[in-house]
Amino acid sequence: MSVPAAARPDDRDALRAAVREVHARSGMSVVFAGPVQATRTGASIRIAELLGARTPHLRGLVVRAGAGLGGRVIAEARPAGVEDYSGARDITHEYDGPVLAEGLCTVAAVPVLVAGRPRAVVYAASRERGSVGDRVREALARSARRMAAELAVRDEVDRRVALLAAASTGPREDDDPARWEEVRAVHADLRLAAQDTADEVLRQRLLDACTRLAALGAAPEPAPDRPPPVHLSARELDVLAQVALGCSNREVAVRLSLRPETVKSYLGAAMAKLDAHTRLEAVVHARRLGLLP
Repeated sequence: MSVPAAARPDDRDALRAAVREVHARSGMSVVFAGPVQATRTGASIRIAELLGARTPHLRGLVVRAGAGLGGRVIAEARPAGVEDYSGARDITHEYDGPVLAEGLCTVAAVPVLVAGRPRAVVYAASRERGSVGDRVREALARSARRMAAELAVRDEVDRRVALLAAASTGPREDDDPARWEEVRAVHADLRLAAQDTADEVLRQRLLDACTRLAALGAAPEPAPDRPPPVHLSARELDVLAQVALGCSNREVAVRLSLRPETVKSYLGAAMAKLDAHTRLEAVVHARRLGLLP
């Protein structure tokens, strides 16, 4: 079994989405963020995404753990804020130059925590002095949760694919069926997770991961008489993925929160599209076409 490299998206797209969400929801004039990076001297943030800035002073700024507001957020792994940055006594002031050059006064920041570890910090700031209200805190918390969830999914996909790659020495399916069963279980689990999330971006990432795993089952070389591509709906694939694990229609219905009659309908539609006469035949055809792993 040959496992392709995981095409992990650039995590900056998740950071950019978080900045846009906070800017839209918080009412704060300046929002910026950066990933947490490990260095020889400890963790730090490099500001990579900004909205509302008037100067270039914040872009690329490196904030070390424990220093300034963002460094405090990294060190404590919890949100923090100040109402008057220049006069705040509970943070250090190594970064007063770029912060004050931008004219910022009220600043709040939140860590993006994955498995308890800060992976990024998102800031919301205003050029006017004032309290950090519930609207700002909720906008920051919401964006941090969404980004953390997406990063956790990406990490898990990478971990699973890496394990499969490490375990694979190129056996055929009939040589090592246990490894294929693990691939199929992961694929089915990710499709279930995609169904359960209300986050459209996260759902698409999950489905992209499913597509990569499904490609493992494709025929290695297209035969001259190979049938044309078959398009199954998302629900038909969901059902077929569970059937491939050996689930009955009733078990599939429970897992997908559907009625057994609905499962039967989706399965029948998939069988018709795949020109299959049995459940097993439908699964085999789907695997050969790269629709299932």
